[in-house]
Amino acid sequence: MTQTTTELSIQNDHLCGRFSAMASPCEIHFDCTEIALVRPQFLAAIAETKRIEEKYSRYINNNPLYMINHSNGKPIAIDDETFLLLSFADTCYQISEGMFDITSGVFRKVWKFNGSDNIPPASKVSALLPFIGWQNISYTESQIIVPKGFELDFGGIGKEYAVNKVSQLLAEALPSISMLINFGGDIQVTSPRKKAPHWQVGIENPTSQKGVAIVNIAKGGLATSGDANRYLMKDGKRYSHILNPQTGFPIEDGPRSITVAGDYCVQAGLLATLALLQGKNAEAFLKQQNVEYWCYK
Repeated sequence: MTQTTTELSIQNDHLCGRFSAMASPCEIHFDCTEIALVRPQFLAAIAETKRIEEKYSRYINNNPLYMINHSNGKPIAIDDETFLLLSFADTCYQISEGMFDITSGVFRKVWKFNGSDNIPPASKVSALLPFIGWQNISYTESQIIVPKGFELDFGGIGKEYAVNKVSQLLAEALPSISMLINFGGDIQVTSPRKKAPHWQVGIENPTSQKGVAIVNIAKGGLATSGDANRYLMKDGKRYSHILNPQTGFPIEDGPRSITVAGDYCVQAGLLATLALLQGKNAEAFLKQQNVEYWCYK
């Protein structure tokens, strides 16, 4: 377990706690200035975040996800929480018609989105296609069977799930205090603030140097998906890290960034990712969902 550096201090008219988890900067804002009241809950929120990360991160050996991914086709016992995450992944797969597929993380073996021009040969990409396909995964409430060579990757839903779990924990512990949970741009606001009801959140436009759009949130979730930091560039063409699981190659002609507002962060995150998977039809897809969004091409 890595050492976690935490910070809790007064910021203008409220408290802000900071820490790092899930390869992201994390912040929790409390509409309160009583550090003694907030600190125990802030530490509990960190513990819950780290619990989820340590349970489902593919970067940690010997956790439940590691056991699943190294089971070589043998049944592995799962708990209720894992079953619920798998069920959500199945819903994502079904409503996206196979485009949102948590088995597609295997492509990381050939794709390294580090800003370089290292595009993998088509032969190496196609060699992984037989190991992609959620329809090959079998699970019940008590066990899962992942065929040899297949892997699961919760990276597409894990951070939003953590935001929702932490917001629920904090809302139950401090029901009279408004809080904003922000894990690397995935956000949940528990309730309206007392004095000014809204929290202000900046949405970065990666296609412009004019700064950010300021959004007021009283309650609900906000999530962003895009290729601002993870991409490849070769011969003037930008390759997004959003891959088509059916081809193994990046989605083309999609927006650079999409931010979606919803009742819950996990819902907003799903819609943002589904929109990016539509490529040039991303904005048309979002309009059909009747949600508030910010799309930067």
